Amino acid sequence: MTRFLLVCLGGALGSGARYLVSLGAAAAFGIAFPYGTLLVNLAGSFLVAFLMHVSMTGEILSPEWRLLLTTGVMGGFTTYSTFNYETLSYFREGAWGMGTLNVAATLFGCLAAGLAGFALARLMFGR
Repeated sequence: MTRFLLVCLGGALGSGARYLVSLGAAAAFGIAFPYGTLLVNLAGSFLVAFLMHVSMTGEILSPEWRLLLTTGVMGGFTTYSTFNYETLSYFREGAWGMGTLNVAATLFGCLAAGLAGFALARLMFGR
């Protein structure tokens, strides 16, 4: 139960941080391009890779802190960072086919799922 609560706490902090970054980016750069989303995904990808490496190669972070910071905070901040880490892990292990499949399936699968959701909403509610 403690680990579950750590993930929930971290998720709340990460979601709040994502919201603040998006507001700040919109204020600084405008809304013509989703700068906030890009910044969150870039920062999240960097931070998850950094935190996972630190936690797996030393004793600086306990398993609980790793869970709080990666699954919790970074999971709330951006799920793209997890996708990025998993893909990089495939590439690091030499599993280029699986890494490429993960990229293609995620990119095209998510686009297709988004189009399907949009189409169903239009079918059900019009416009």
